[in-house]
Amino acid sequence: MSTYLLGLIALVAFAANSVLCRIALHTTSIDPATFTTIRIISAAVFLSLLVLLRSVQASSSANSLTKQQSLRYLWQQGTWSGMLALFAYAALFSFAYIELTAATGALILFGWVQFTMLVVGFYQGARFTLWQWLGFILAVVGILALFLPSATQPDLWSAILMAGAGIAWGIYSLLGKGVKQPLLMTQGNFLKSVPLTLLLSIALFSSWSIDMSGVLLALGSGILASGVGYAVWYAVLPNIQATEAATMQLSVPVIATFGGVVLLDEPLTLVFVLAACAILGGIFLVLRPSFNKL
Repeated sequence: MSTYLLGLIALVAFAANSVLCRIALHTTSIDPATFTTIRIISAAVFLSLLVLLRSVQASSSANSLTKQQSLRYLWQQGTWSGMLALFAYAALFSFAYIELTAATGALILFGWVQFTMLVVGFYQGARFTLWQWLGFILAVVGILALFLPSATQPDLWSAILMAGAGIAWGIYSLLGKGVKQPLLMTQGNFLKSVPLTLLLSIALFSSWSIDMSGVLLALGSGILASGVGYAVWYAVLPNIQATEAATMQLSVPVIATFGGVVLLDEPLTLVFVLAACAILGGIFLVLRPSFNKL
């Protein structure tokens, strides 16, 4: 049960990422490249400090590490493939939300996340039972009912960018399977992403735009929604199947929409309530075999 509780925390963090990005890009003057850069750097710093703190607490010998040795140790964590997937997701995600509506972006992103993880899961031999298929279909119907009315004729280029972000996030999630030290892996991936995100900002120097509100939102996205959320998600992934992880993420658009209702005064309609029940009910059916083992 603790696995699914941690998973819920991670999913709320993912939803917060979407809400924070939407607010920043639509209500402040910060540009997407700067938002992405602050998000990645703040997450990398937060996670690196957390790793060092845990190292000091775990071993008295860690207190004698030099600064150079500590930085080298932190840089050696993570993988280059994980770094590329993480950076691609974060960058494409921010730029896609310039034109896409919140509903359209969420639909495209998590549709492609699901598709990527399910294809890989089925390729590796995972199969749904009849009840799991019914649950998955119910969840998808809920997503379509909630978002399709506002997802007509999206900007083609932005839709392609968000689809790429979904594929990248799906790959990043799959790379977390089998990781023995998820916190170190997540920290290393973020730290390795810093040079690329700095190059991105330098390349787009002419479009730089920033204000304090945008910076604070980006810091919240980096430290809380990304740093904490991804570390928790990476810890959960080794304990669930790829098909389960894909279906669980169907709840993120619902959580994000609730965030929009609370923070952006968006209306809470009957259609949304019914769609949310269908999505969460479908997720329960997919996860029911796991609950039966508890």
